[in-house]
Amino acid sequence: MPKSKKTSHQQINLSDPQYYLNRELSWLEFNSRVLHEATDPRTPLLERLKFLAIFSSNLDEFFMVRVAVLKQQVEAKVSRLSFDGRTPQQQLDEISFFLRPLVAQQHEHFEQVLRPLLANHGIHILDYIDLTEKQRKYLDNYFEEQIFPVVTPLAVDPSHPFPYISNLSLNLAVVVKNPETEEELFARVKVPTVIPRFLALPPELGIQHQGKPALWTGVPLEQAIAHNLESLFPGMNIQEYHLFRITRDADLELEEDEADDLLLLIEQELRKRRVGGNPVRIEIQSQTPEVIRNRLLQDLELSENDIYEVDGLLGLRDLMYFMSVPVPAELKDPPWRSVVPIRLQRIREPNISSEVPEIEEGKDFFAVIRERDLLVHHPYQSFSASVVRFITSAAHDPNVLAIKMTLYRTSGDSPIVNALIAAAENGNQVSVLVELKARFDEENNIYWARRLESVGVHVVYGLVGLKTHCKLVMVVRREQDRIRHYVHIGTGNYNPKTARLYTDLGLFTCQEEVGADVTDVFNFLTGYSRQKSYRKLLVAPVNMRDRFVGLIQREIENAQNGLSGRIVAKMNSLVDPQIISTLYKASRVGVQIDLIVRGICCLRPGLKDISENIRVMSIVGRFLEHSRIFYFYNNGQEEIYIGSADWMPRNLDRRVEVITPIQDPDIAKDLQEILGIMLADNRQAWELQADGRYIQRRPGEDCPEVSSQKTLMSMALNSPAIASNLMGSKKNSVHLDS
Repeated sequence: MPKSKKTSHQQINLSDPQYYLNRELSWLEFNSRVLHEATDPRTPLLERLKFLAIFSSNLDEFFMVRVAVLKQQVEAKVSRLSFDGRTPQQQLDEISFFLRPLVAQQHEHFEQVLRPLLANHGIHILDYIDLTEKQRKYLDNYFEEQIFPVVTPLAVDPSHPFPYISNLSLNLAVVVKNPETEEELFARVKVPTVIPRFLALPPELGIQHQGKPALWTGVPLEQAIAHNLESLFPGMNIQEYHLFRITRDADLELEEDEADDLLLLIEQELRKRRVGGNPVRIEIQSQTPEVIRNRLLQDLELSENDIYEVDGLLGLRDLMYFMSVPVPAELKDPPWRSVVPIRLQRIREPNISSEVPEIEEGKDFFAVIRERDLLVHHPYQSFSASVVRFITSAAHDPNVLAIKMTLYRTSGDSPIVNALIAAAENGNQVSVLVELKARFDEENNIYWARRLESVGVHVVYGLVGLKTHCKLVMVVRREQDRIRHYVHIGTGNYNPKTARLYTDLGLFTCQEEVGADVTDVFNFLTGYSRQKSYRKLLVAPVNMRDRFVGLIQREIENAQNGLSGRIVAKMNSLVDPQIISTLYKASRVGVQIDLIVRGICCLRPGLKDISENIRVMSIVGRFLEHSRIFYFYNNGQEEIYIGSADWMPRNLDRRVEVITPIQDPDIAKDLQEILGIMLADNRQAWELQADGRYIQRRPGEDCPEVSSQKTLMSMALNSPAIASNLMGSKKNSVHLDS
């Protein structure tokens, strides 16, 4: 039930730092929820290992980007406070304080819990000292034949300066003694990345498990190197060795205003990234002696606060290797095969993927969209049968005149890019905005940009000072005596691989006003257009901020006039201070607000007189929650939107983003139902507390377990009409206005 509306006009400064959570600490809270999936016994064993690897990979990127920026600010003596009232140094100190026990928990859980459980199920990650003589002989021969030729020991002495340590590399700090002079010398050996991190023994040498060879038996690569150091330092006595791992600043520094050619500028910066920026973290084994620690800190110009000690293996992101090991079905999530939407099951198209049946009869893709708008929900519904097929259909349709598209991230073997190339070769006008500044995908995007240009595609590299993050495809088609625009507006990247792992939404429409708006957006991206108004779309950095604030303000005004106010919003991150303060204003007058925020949330819910009517939850599960949905009650004239933008300053002010209203009433009900299912989750859902902590929901004695992702999978399989917006269907959507 709604709480009573505030009648007091008490003046509160909603910009006060005490009302905001720190962005970096909130992200660490998110990553701790990822770690929880690795420690939760309800999660299948190999999936627990996967989440442990994701936790590590997430941390690597956090240090390469976020910690690196804070360290730069400290070095530059930046005194500016974050909007939650912290200096850069305070944030670094709190990150360290929060993170150290979390890292210790991660490694302890792997060594004490997961590693033994893996062995119980036939996956034996052994230490070299535990091998039999036959096993050691095999690995020693493997070292001589496969590893030794690619390993380069590097001496460190007055004539050999401390070598450059590459980003995320695993290394051995080796101390050797010259037997003739008794002098101790220091050297570094890099563990090569061209060889798998984990070396499997042949089945006949593996451990027997339940009377037959185990699923996998082997050792970490670095241990095979460490126990063959004599081959790398012949004539020397190996005194000791200790593993360490470096993380460097990897954010690109672009002076776009100075660049004549953005493509060349980014290529130059990528070469610098491969070398790497300043070190920001060193991971070492806890038993590393003080003299080695101090030597590494001195040579890398790091401080004690930059050291993270580890008991066990370093670089647990490499545990993702074991996801490719054949294991019994119960050790992984059940396989998921996306459903082809009902309306797309009988269209005249050649078979473009194994998901799509080859059927000659029926309508073409464009006829389906002309009938009415179509919503697709990935990975519950097939990306290949919808988005890929849409672009492929356009590429081979003789009535198509032009295809325009934005590419932020795509896969390395992208069928979408291949379709665009085919379209250009078929004589269509193809224009693609390739965002070269998509972090850690810059090199891949440069490759695709050059491929597209080579076949005559018009390639644009984005706008100076702005990233193009919107997800748009527009197909211009001649039909009888008119030109029609077919549009796809999505929440996720045009990447068939991540479409199997991320939850995203896409709208297909040929509504004239939406098509006209998308045309204006592409003119803004490729030409000199400075469009200031749009008919339907919310476009950043033009009108999106003002439109979102206006939509919230409308709920405030309705509540002030004695009407119900209701907002439900799903996104990846909520950081923007203006949006947060406006939500606080809405809460203070009685607007009921539910926020589903996967990652960072700087809003404090449940504060007396501030945010008592705001609830925040996060869902962390099998699929990465990536879709953005925004619902506003509007006094019963409900409005719902989807698109590419989070409520963050970068999305609203420094990126080109597009949010579209949903005008088909049945699709609007579909989206309300999706939100309702997520709000009911008590399996993967976490509730944010006012102090920044998250508490995981648990099923009660009389309440069955509800996993929103499993529910949506079941709906897609068992009731495709609900999940695919079957024409004319009627649904009992969860009421969001209660």
